[in-house]
Amino acid sequence: MAKKTVATLQNKEAKAFTKVVRMYKSPKTGAYAFEEKMIPADSVKDYLKK
Repeated sequence: MAKKTVATLQNKEAKAFTKVVRMYKSPKTGAYAFEEKMIPADSVKDYLKK
């Protein structure tokens, strides 16, 4: 029974997104901060080039 429940929760569209963590330097304090975003897997390279 559990296998059927797990199988129905898997979604092909959910696999199309990637969590990206980007580090940047804060202009106010000079400390490093992190930005997390969920973006489509196709545009990861474009996002990181910014």
